[in-house]
Amino acid sequence: MATRKVILTVAPTGGIVTKEQNPHLPTQPEEIVADVVVCHRAGAAVAALHARRADGEATCEPAIYRSINDGIRDRCDIIINNSTGGGPTGDMVAEVGGGRWEILFSERIRGIEAGAEMCTFDPQTMSQRVGSKTVLFDTSFDRCVELAEGMRERGIKPEWEVYAPPDLLTVRRLLEMGYDSAPHYVNIVLGTEAHFSGTWPYTPRYLQIMVDELPPDSIFGVTAIGAAQLPATLHGLLLGGHMRVGLEDNIYYRRGELATNLRLVERAVRLIEELDMEPASPAEAREMMGLSPSG
Repeated sequence: MATRKVILTVAPTGGIVTKEQNPHLPTQPEEIVADVVVCHRAGAAVAALHARRADGEATCEPAIYRSINDGIRDRCDIIINNSTGGGPTGDMVAEVGGGRWEILFSERIRGIEAGAEMCTFDPQTMSQRVGSKTVLFDTSFDRCVELAEGMRERGIKPEWEVYAPPDLLTVRRLLEMGYDSAPHYVNIVLGTEAHFSGTWPYTPRYLQIMVDELPPDSIFGVTAIGAAQLPATLHGLLLGGHMRVGLEDNIYYRRGELATNLRLVERAVRLIEELDMEPASPAEAREMMGLSPSG
């Protein structure tokens, strides 16, 4: 029997965590590139990238994304996945009246302009508490169609990022409209319930429900936040899925001990191999996800 290959994604930065929380967090292009390259050498096949401004706050500025993407491509062949979620700071957020704040869709959609092979596709509307304000993350269905059209025009494969079963219904509707070709890559995100409205915690039952409701012709990975990262991603492997780790999702290696991206990737590789599986190379991951072999 052939050894099962696991697509290991590293999410090095995100749009929320700060260097004050973990000084190992890479925020500037050269830092992100260096971290991604060492994580690729350790076994990561995909880099799920967010961009930050010089002040460390969130952005989807294509020029910053390009500097990261180009720097990575000059040094390794890892699959590049740019975020269209951004984060609740910096360029991404604005007051929209009446004391209400929103992560701007007009800024989010700029994340597809930097030549990535994949981009995250978040098909949900939810709110997030950020300090003293509540920030709306609005992806109404017409915005989903706009984002899907933009990705299709540029040859970008969506990474469907889902937080609860209603998101999967939206994904199914978009797939029925022809906005992705199989295999579909679905990233199941659990453990954000303390921060985002309408999202699910990790429990074995909840993850099983999400897997059971996947669209046909899908493969899936598991992302989980904080202390949920290790059990949820390990559970995902047992269910036949793929794995994501990184400081975007979890700043600790264990309770009270700050992590680095490399240590999280190295531990993930050990877990994969202990289960008699193997980390997929970027070339193998491209084949599994239906991406062009040349990137």
